[in-house]
Amino acid sequence: MKFFIDTADIDDIRELAGTGMVDGVTTNPSLVAKTGRPFADTIAEICAIVPGPISAEVTATDADGMIAEGRKLAQIADNVAVKVPLTVDGLRACKTLSDESTMVNVTLCFSAAQAILAAKAGATFVSPFVGRLDDTGTDGMGLISDIVEIYANYPEFKTEVLVASIRHPMHVVEAARLGAEVVTIPPKILGQLYNHPLTDKGLAAFLADWEKTGQTIL
Repeated sequence: MKFFIDTADIDDIRELAGTGMVDGVTTNPSLVAKTGRPFADTIAEICAIVPGPISAEVTATDADGMIAEGRKLAQIADNVAVKVPLTVDGLRACKTLSDESTMVNVTLCFSAAQAILAAKAGATFVSPFVGRLDDTGTDGMGLISDIVEIYANYPEFKTEVLVASIRHPMHVVEAARLGAEVVTIPPKILGQLYNHPLTDKGLAAFLADWEKTGQTIL
């Protein structure tokens, strides 16, 4: 499973990339706006830090506008994945950009039917939002299960399932269990994956026993 980090904070990205756990980054206009920095400069710097796919989202809502913006974003770096919404115009833009060998991340997916359309449009990634579905009383991970099962029936579908709107570590674990290729995680959630009280307790016991010996390794 690939881990993408869902942030545009350069310091967080640089720190987390140093762990070797980061395979890509997802951003959106809201995340970039929080940085207070120019959009293109931010994307370019992220692309230089992380060699994997970096999602940069269009802001146009019509197909022609998305295509024009997508082409502009794709020129920033070879690892830009143009992010478009799962609308009729978004899928038209996806098809055009994908045919031009540009990576496309189709976002705001909330149904298996939408995911099928994204795959047929040639999307590199489709982003189902599990947390937002859970908020409405719908089983977000059930959608992931459906999409993974459907895609497995059609080898010609090359679209990877990118689980988005992750709210807690168990979303990550369940996505992995179901066979999703990618999860995009806020930095806080990635940090939580490391934590377990028994790990801390065991380490404290080992160190206490070692201290009693009075020895050092170096």
